[in-house]
Amino acid sequence: MNSSIRVAVNGYGVIGKRVADAVRLQDDMILTGVADVVTDYRIQAVLERGISLYAATPEALSAMRGAGLSPAGTLDELVAASDLVVDCTPKRVAAGNRERYLAAGRKAIFQGGESHELTGFSFIASLNYADAIGRDLVRVVSCNTTALGRVVGALHRAGLVRHARAVLFRRGTDAWESHLNAPLNTVVPETRTPSHQGPDLQTILPELDIVTMAARGPFDLGHVHFTMVETSRPVAVDEVLSVLRDAPRVAFVRSDDGIAAQNSIVELMRDLGRPRGDLWEVAIWEDALAVRPDGGEIYLVYHVPNEAIVIPETIDAIRGMAGFEPDAARSMARTDASLGIRRRFGAMPRPAEATSA
Repeated sequence: MNSSIRVAVNGYGVIGKRVADAVRLQDDMILTGVADVVTDYRIQAVLERGISLYAATPEALSAMRGAGLSPAGTLDELVAASDLVVDCTPKRVAAGNRERYLAAGRKAIFQGGESHELTGFSFIASLNYADAIGRDLVRVVSCNTTALGRVVGALHRAGLVRHARAVLFRRGTDAWESHLNAPLNTVVPETRTPSHQGPDLQTILPELDIVTMAARGPFDLGHVHFTMVETSRPVAVDEVLSVLRDAPRVAFVRSDDGIAAQNSIVELMRDLGRPRGDLWEVAIWEDALAVRPDGGEIYLVYHVPNEAIVIPETIDAIRGMAGFEPDAARSMARTDASLGIRRRFGAMPRPAEATSA
């Protein structure tokens, strides 16, 4: 491989466009182009931003030419010009591309909509970065599993978890397609318990005792997790805060700073000039964190930004698979610096709560 890894993005949707932008921010990566099948405003933006556009299918190639988009070539040509492909196509479409990438001798990353079995390896940077080094196939887990991994995984690594239980209140649909299929004035429970996120996290932390339940609601701002952790020993709030303040990609917000709900977080990201208003961190409501009086259970509420949370994980997966950086902390620090990841939003911490940003 070259001194910079050449990265292709197949699928320029919610995740793909954010991965492409993040790749362009890295000094050890080159975005070779993006591939897709549509010709509407989403793809027209690719060319306006100076990104090379490729057609993912022969039909898309004809359609793009007919729309005057001047694609640079086909997906196979994009793959041939790259070292690694990040597949951000819809689930089941992505799975069908696996052999295509392998036949071309290219590494590939898949997103959490695919099964663990597709790659045999699921990834969260803070939990198993070292195991991704040099791999040909990696699956970055879903937004909800990533959030559970960052929060519950941090408490687990600190030896505090006996059992974990989480209720996931999921957004009804992605914002860009909320005019199509969002639930309205209702909550739709998942009828399978555990929901898939708990078992998914166990592909990375097999010894973790976790059960998840989930439902979809009539909103599109992200997900909210209500997590209860039965502890392995009595703990105090200060100890839990200390562990989570050191946890990668976890940021604290406070309701008494006016950040009282998901929309407050989204608005703050816009005010801070975050691209697309994105939040790459898990946002934990610090003033909602509680511990049972006997120290035997932890209660947490946090916002999960489904559109952006897996982007830093994907960047670290690229770097690890390329073998450019053997140390997880150094890779994550590079990624975090490029994105501007923080540990707190809202008012500055009180003196007794000081933590690095």
